[in-house]
Amino acid sequence: MEHKALSIRPFIGAENFEVSRKFYTDLGFEETVLSDNMSVFKSGITSFYLQNAYVKEWIDNTMVFMEVDGIERFWEELLALNLPDKYEKVRLTPVKTLDWGKECFVHDPSGILWHFGEFRDNNFKFSPVAATL
Repeated sequence: MEHKALSIRPFIGAENFEVSRKFYTDLGFEETVLSDNMSVFKSGITSFYLQNAYVKEWIDNTMVFMEVDGIERFWEELLALNLPDKYEKVRLTPVKTLDWGKECFVHDPSGILWHFGEFRDNNFKFSPVAATL
């Protein structure tokens, strides 16, 4: 089966929808409000849906990986945002070097774990050109 996928957009929940909306805007995503209980957040060609829904077991087990161009630059910009000072539950974990590349972690205000990473091996890298072929 050949998918010919153009994008994939995960749905994530929020313990406090308004706080999470502000957090993701502060993190640099562009918000488009879809309804009173759902928004889509975009960065470049990447996006996800944030919904006003909280199921603790779901949130506690949600992880999202986002590839970034230059993890060290990203980390410095992330630190400059002072997100843990602005949001009670937000936690940052510094860049770690692993066998596949480098990554840092962010726990959002609801507890969702974001992995921000940079791959060392081209086999894992996303290529917008290849995606359009």
